[in-house]
Amino acid sequence: MFNAEDIRQDFPILNREVNGKPLIYLDNAATSQTPQQVIDVIVDYYTNYNANIHRGVHSLSQEATDAYEQARIKIQKHFNAKYAYEIIYTSGTTHGINLVANGFSSLLKAGDEIIVSALEHHSNIVPWQMLCEQTGSKLKVIPMNQDGELVISEFDAVLNTNTKLVFVNHVSNALGTINPIASIIEKAHAVGAAVLVDGAQSSPHIKADVQALDVDFYVCSAHKMCGPTGVGVLYGKEEWLNKLPPYQGGGEMIAEVTFEKTTYADLPHKFEAGTPNICGGIAFGAAIDYMNTIGFETISNYEDELLQYATEQLNNIEGLKIYGTSKHKTSVISFNVANIHPYDIGTLLDKMGIAVRTGHHCAQPIMDFYKIPGTVRASFMFYNTKEEIDQFITALKKTVTMLS
Repeated sequence: MFNAEDIRQDFPILNREVNGKPLIYLDNAATSQTPQQVIDVIVDYYTNYNANIHRGVHSLSQEATDAYEQARIKIQKHFNAKYAYEIIYTSGTTHGINLVANGFSSLLKAGDEIIVSALEHHSNIVPWQMLCEQTGSKLKVIPMNQDGELVISEFDAVLNTNTKLVFVNHVSNALGTINPIASIIEKAHAVGAAVLVDGAQSSPHIKADVQALDVDFYVCSAHKMCGPTGVGVLYGKEEWLNKLPPYQGGGEMIAEVTFEKTTYADLPHKFEAGTPNICGGIAFGAAIDYMNTIGFETISNYEDELLQYATEQLNNIEGLKIYGTSKHKTSVISFNVANIHPYDIGTLLDKMGIAVRTGHHCAQPIMDFYKIPGTVRASFMFYNTKEEIDQFITALKKTVTMLS
């Protein structure tokens, strides 16, 4: 049986106070907290077998290499990639997106078209704008509606044989909307376009099966999944990864180097130049183990309870407006109250020990669509509780009274 109070004991940071108040952490869409089980893996690495990986003949190097590559296999199995070498370690989601964008700079030409959605994080907008500037390709956008959902009929209208790439997030970081990526992938493939899905916000809540989705690229970050910062993965189909040129040159990504010519290593090392975040990769594997022990169906069901409970409570506050009202959401709520600036609300909530995110959440086009400067965003994980939500609501009402 799932018990959030028991789970909370795994997270030492949840026992601390902020401004003299018990911490209520509702900024999980920015980064999740790390359980002791993952912290122990990090400490164990630096205490017992810290060494550089691959090609080392000494014991520490071999131990580190084995742990790092075993973590890659854990990640492969979690996302159901066909091969472990289709899992490329990165520094995070942004790195993975830029790796793919850089690769396609040699594959696109003027007149080709790229489609992104109106719900994207800046990391899934700016690299494609840069790619269009480099290649002469055109960027087109799937619009959104007032509920924070994509207008799929408009996607159908702009999709054509000139479309070479489609990029969409699985879940909106600003609104929590779950996008219909299976349908988008199928339609894109019908015209010969490749698809990259940004899984940064979905991966803590939804266990994506990349083979079942038939997606060409899928990216995510460990720090959204109870792991450390500075590490993530890019999944890519083998045939696409073989088509793309290396993103960076250096050690590890080579097969042979002379001053006349260099040949590149096979996958996955072709895209993993330099000494990687070894400990981060190992800890990412441990974080995936931890979350799978709880179970993603269990996590999703519980977080949906929190989402519905918090939504009901917030809707009882006069003048409060929630942005992103799709029926298909993860545990993210963005809102504003009357004419109060979101920054002011966030600042006062922090004084009461409550951590929320304020601003445009690196999704400025969404804020422009709603004609607002930003929102207050409360985001929940499986270690949050209804009692915390009650305290958050009480503090928010007090904050609104103070600022009105």
